[in-house]
Amino acid sequence: MAPLLSAGLNKEDIRDLSKQMGLASWDKPAMACLASRIPYGSPVTAEKLKMIDEAEAFLLERGVRQCRVRHHGSVARIEVISSELRRILDDDLRKDIVDKFRDIGFSYIALDLEGYVPGSMNRVLNMA
Repeated sequence: MAPLLSAGLNKEDIRDLSKQMGLASWDKPAMACLASRIPYGSPVTAEKLKMIDEAEAFLLERGVRQCRVRHHGSVARIEVISSELRRILDDDLRKDIVDKFRDIGFSYIALDLEGYVPGSMNRVLNMA
């Protein structure tokens, strides 16, 4: 159910109203459901969603503007916009990311060299 859509509001309307209300999130980039970070066929669990949420929140708190953390079992695959790839590899930030992601529960942390690609998890659908 999409109550705002049912009320006749589109994304631009919601952003305009949010800005008028003084909400800090009025221009926040769109974020797909956290379940979209889990590969097709893998169970979606509260634990996985929490891991993804914590990992993405950590990156956003460090100034990363657009990111996705894809959950591949023990591997976190980080996607950021291409202009932020070098920044993620800065020694201090990279070490902080590794430490935090291990605390969250990931054993391995990978940076996707292609960068952030909306719908990247759908590639497997085209291979079938």
